[in-house]
Amino acid sequence: MILGIGRETCVFLYAVLSGVTVMAAYGILRCFRKIIRHGHRLTGFEDFVFWIGVSIYIFRGIYETTYGTIRWFFVLGALLGAGMCRGLVRAVGKISVKVKKNLEKYYKNR
Repeated sequence: MILGIGRETCVFLYAVLSGVTVMAAYGILRCFRKIIRHGHRLTGFEDFVFWIGVSIYIFRGIYETTYGTIRWFFVLGALLGAGMCRGLVRAVGKISVKVKKNLEKYYKNR
């Protein structure tokens, strides 16, 4: 089935949002792992369950938005969203390190 350009744009934006959602959820999982240390087996099991859940989530999104056909713009949108989320997290991390250093200098010289 051929989708209209407006519908394809909405599907692409949904795919970007799906990619951001997946990366944000994985970030939360990584934070959980830093708070509570796990062994390699439990970490592997958590990853397995997480990626099975992500597969179901992405499949459901593809099925509902493109009627079950895999469109490459959906895959590209999901990857773009994941990359944007990762870049944003890195940028925020770098900014927070700079702010922390500046605050330490300020309180040290005070």
